[in-house]
Amino acid sequence: MESQDLRKAGLKVTHPRMRILEVLETTSPRHLTAEDIYRQLLGSGDDIGLATVYRVLTQFESAGLVLKHNFEGGQAVYELDRGQHHDHMVDVDTGKVIEFTSPEIERLQHDIAAKHGYDIEDHSLVLYVRARKKK
Repeated sequence: MESQDLRKAGLKVTHPRMRILEVLETTSPRHLTAEDIYRQLLGSGDDIGLATVYRVLTQFESAGLVLKHNFEGGQAVYELDRGQHHDHMVDVDTGKVIEFTSPEIERLQHDIAAKHGYDIEDHSLVLYVRARKKK
């Protein structure tokens, strides 16, 4: 994303917005808390406060630039909205978030909704997982 993406979203291009966007684009893992972003900014010498990070993330979410996830038992995490639907698995022991896509699961969800007389408008699937014990 670039400064024109901010303008298209109706946001003025500012240093904090550009830096937060850059952190979201270049960091792995792709699901970051506001505190993760703040720590990265501090580590690279940026003087951007935590309150500003939260405010910018809320603006980005309202503008459709980021997605906010509130996974059970954890803090809110943010990821850039790249426009491609995917689901998530959350490791309950480590908090690691794994993205996945499954055409079969998507089809089954639509089939189930149709059987009940509905069309899916939107959905979110989160699997809470634990690593298998090695035998």
